[in-house]
Amino acid sequence: MRRLLTVLLLACAAVGGWIAPAQAHNVLVSSDPGADAVLTAAPQRVTLVFDQPVRRGYAQIGLTGPGGEALTSGATVVAKERVTVPLKTLTTDGAYVIGYRILSSDGHPVTGQVRFTLKLTTPAAPTAAADGQPSAAAVARPATGSADLSAQAAEAAANGGAGMAVVWIVGALLLLAAGTVIALRRSAQPAAPPGDKGAQA
Repeated sequence: MRRLLTVLLLACAAVGGWIAPAQAHNVLVSSDPGADAVLTAAPQRVTLVFDQPVRRGYAQIGLTGPGGEALTSGATVVAKERVTVPLKTLTTDGAYVIGYRILSSDGHPVTGQVRFTLKLTTPAAPTAAADGQPSAAAVARPATGSADLSAQAAEAAANGGAGMAVVWIVGALLLLAAGTVIALRRSAQPAAPPGDKGAQA
């Protein structure tokens, strides 16, 4: 009798051991986007894959953005172990949270979260080369202060040249006027009569 009871207990334990794994809760196997992923392009949908088929009609997936807004754009679709939901267009950099709630094959609800980060903005290119030398654009473009000084120097040189030209012109006019006055004075003096020259001889 005791042997019979022992055999029955062992049989029940073995059957229970086979049934327990079949009735275990669903476990998330993978996700797209992946957990803690850093994306440079916005995903169009969220896909969750579980180790067992998910019951239809009870699965829910949501996506929350940096501002707390809901970003799913359609119904959740269940295809055996795979659960998918489409998303709105994501345009904001930051942290996103995927929240899900499904009904396991054993009838128990399963919930969880998956987080990822979106970085769409490309950082600005540096103005200097990696070796510390200024970039070609910086070398080709003179500094604003140097350009202003060059312009002032050119203007001063031009003004100085114009001033010297005026001085030369005024000096030439004065010499011409003096020569004209001298010539007029000489032409205005009376000539000595011829007889005076003979008398003096």
